[in-house]
Amino acid sequence: MTDPDTLRAALESKAWPYEEARKLLARYPGGKPGGVPVLFETGYGPSGLPHIGTFNEVLRTTMVRRAYETLTGAPTRLIAFSDDMDGLRKVPDNVPNQAMLGAYLGHPLTRVPDPFEKYESFAHHNNAMLRAFLDRFGFEYEFASSTDYYTSGRFDDALRAVLRHYDAIMGVMLPTLRAERQATYSPVLPISPKSGVVLQVPVEVVDAEAGIVRFTDDGDVIEQSILSGGAKLQWKVDWAMRWVALGVDYEMAGKDLIDSVIQSGKITRVLGARPPEGFNYEMFLDEKGEKISKSKGNGLSLEQWLTYGSDESLAFYIYREPKKAKALHMGVIPRAVDDYWQFRAAYADQPVEQRLGNPVHHIHNGPPPADALPVTFGLLLNLVGVMGAGATPAQVWGYLANYVPDASPEAYPALTTLIDRALAYNRDYVAPTLKRRAPTAEEAQGLADLDAALAARSAADAEAIQNDVYEIGKARFGKERLRDWFKALYETLLGSSQGPRMGSFIALYGIAGTRALISEALASAAEGSPAAPQ
Repeated sequence: MTDPDTLRAALESKAWPYEEARKLLARYPGGKPGGVPVLFETGYGPSGLPHIGTFNEVLRTTMVRRAYETLTGAPTRLIAFSDDMDGLRKVPDNVPNQAMLGAYLGHPLTRVPDPFEKYESFAHHNNAMLRAFLDRFGFEYEFASSTDYYTSGRFDDALRAVLRHYDAIMGVMLPTLRAERQATYSPVLPISPKSGVVLQVPVEVVDAEAGIVRFTDDGDVIEQSILSGGAKLQWKVDWAMRWVALGVDYEMAGKDLIDSVIQSGKITRVLGARPPEGFNYEMFLDEKGEKISKSKGNGLSLEQWLTYGSDESLAFYIYREPKKAKALHMGVIPRAVDDYWQFRAAYADQPVEQRLGNPVHHIHNGPPPADALPVTFGLLLNLVGVMGAGATPAQVWGYLANYVPDASPEAYPALTTLIDRALAYNRDYVAPTLKRRAPTAEEAQGLADLDAALAARSAADAEAIQNDVYEIGKARFGKERLRDWFKALYETLLGSSQGPRMGSFIALYGIAGTRALISEALASAAEGSPAAPQ
């Protein structure tokens, strides 16, 4: 039961999951009739390997589901529906045995052999992957297979309704199609009794109640039932039929499916039902600004993100600004990790209104764990970058002892995970790009000053060292060129054009270690330039 203060704040919250949940409150002011659970659905096309875009829809839908439960305490269900009876339209770029797959174009995905040779079919392989990563994150969902629903007869009543309203459905769809497509379009896609292919041919309704249609297959006129797996429906009609057959109350979709949502909603009304609530989110883009695609395999896989970033950072990135297009590539991971921890640290001291708008509230479905992170992920990356590609977790913990008095895996279990992620990210993506340059004569003078200041310190006090760095910069570069000074420190000591707060880094890396870096930089200046530091 939601406490009164939280309920009051949730009813007014501008956090998008609560805004979406209030649509369902308006749909069922007194609750869904008969106490039936409100049904949420997400759809997945297993024509390619699952990617973060797939996970994104389940996570965001779950956040709305939890928000609705907070507002009402009413029962809910979530169905993760796989459109695995679709015909294979193209061979994905990122799978093996492509020649074999090419021989099955047009066949239902559950009848296409698994190119990985592990499962009953390509669809079964991809469905297993989908379920594995949904299970990893603890989602509560019911998996549903299009093939199972069609072949078991669970859609038969809805399919009869489609045939009864065939002309009205054509009246919805035909105006949206080009003239040449209108000539061959059919809401019903029979499965060929000859080839097993999902046919894209015109059909004639013979007997709606018996489910019988007539069509031409390779020159022969065929009469065949569409019931119990004899056919599937064209995409937009299929979506509407599913909403009606299952009683779906909420389903979100990408911005690229706005037209599909509109047409499917009209068909739902033709079939005598009410379309679900939902909203259209913006798409994820790859590093080139192109939409990520299962068949292309561009963008990031879940496995890649979770190799280099935490589970919570992925959920954080997906939660934020769902109606804004966002790049999804390796470069966004470190910022997402640190932003997540920043919001998590702020949660405890926030009033309830702010907590409900804090992303971590929706990631954890309530208050997050209370532990803190003593260093940022960005600082860890700078540390392991200087340590080199061969750094080990034990060595990192050794440096952390300079900065965090009680640094240990037992005291900071979350940091243990992030150290592993930082080492992997540095090894694979940062270390190959790092290159320290020799300082200019002016920069070498500043570095010599910093070395002297560090030599005079008996302890690595981050704030005091930061003040030293700042004062040396002002003296050597002036206030107007402080940015040049900090950039020089990053490029000559760390090998990167960007970096951390230097006081914190030096305290973490240690005075002796930092002085060794400065010594190397000054030596490179002496070798590469006639102007030695003063």
